Amino acid sequence: MATSRRTFLETLGGAAAQGIVGNSISQPANAIPGPSSNPAPNEKCMFWVAALTPCDKNLKFDETVYTDMMAYFKQTGVDGVVVLGTTGEYPSFSVAERKKVAEVAFKHRNGLNIIISSGTSNFPETIELSQHAAANGADGLLVIPPFYYKHPPLEGLIRYFSLLFEKVTIPINLYHIPGTSGVPISLDLLHALEKYSNLAGIKDSEDDVGEYGRFVKEFPKLNMRTGTVTNLKSALENGMGAILMEGNLFTKQIADVFAAKRAGKSVDEPLAKLDAAIKLLAPVGGYDFGTMKYALSLQMGTRQTYPRPPHVDVTETQKAKMKEALEQMKQLG
Repeated sequence: MATSRRTFLETLGGAAAQGIVGNSISQPANAIPGPSSNPAPNEKCMFWVAALTPCDKNLKFDETVYTDMMAYFKQTGVDGVVVLGTTGEYPSFSVAERKKVAEVAFKHRNGLNIIISSGTSNFPETIELSQHAAANGADGLLVIPPFYYKHPPLEGLIRYFSLLFEKVTIPINLYHIPGTSGVPISLDLLHALEKYSNLAGIKDSEDDVGEYGRFVKEFPKLNMRTGTVTNLKSALENGMGAILMEGNLFTKQIADVFAAKRAGKSVDEPLAKLDAAIKLLAPVGGYDFGTMKYALSLQMGTRQTYPRPPHVDVTETQKAKMKEALEQMKQLG
């Protein structure tokens, strides 16, 4: 696609999908959380949203809006949600808060496949959050490497992840986002961890076409999920999934791409519409967490939510530009 994913990663923004959330459909308060029944557990070619985490003006987690988000994503055609990934601002939340956010997602999952981003910079907290996710019905984990120490030896990374695999049996995906973590997921690391039956795959957010192709070629049986729109078509052609931050705001457009794939139709037309939407909103500029949250609130019809520092709030100028851009995008169909 013409618009680079790296541009999105640098600006951490996007635009919004057309649609209005209906009444939230949630499980009863006394329901026992459990893994989702749909789609099938062995399905690889699925669309996960790397979900934003809404906060109120006091920077407290906004449970009500998050509940509405789960319903909105389900109704708009999403297969699953990654809770507290990079777009979900996981480093900005305490361990206790991360457990709370995950519990709300489980309670109001609406049949969504739930992957919990449980990685930290240390193995005790990573294991604690991973075990909490497993005990509460997560379908899988997304685990970033320990990201404070740069260029760790391969043996150290193998030991770090082995400590996790020895404690948790649900599917585990490694998170390849070296531009942010400073620690890549290598082919050698993946091969060293192949002995664990619950190694499920990766999320590749590097936006490198050649590198993604090597991941897919080397590990065709794993789910080498793309984290970029750039590699979306390649992922679909190889029967792989996608975890996309753009899913927050281009929800319907991306869901239409997956719908075409499942119907046995060409994905070129829905991909072109997605590309057009991206190009339309690129000139708006200034996309950050505050702007993304504001745009999503407009699409859902909910109150505005806010990012945690060091991210900044949307400005009034950005609000005006975003409203105008969303109106223009409605004409794309």
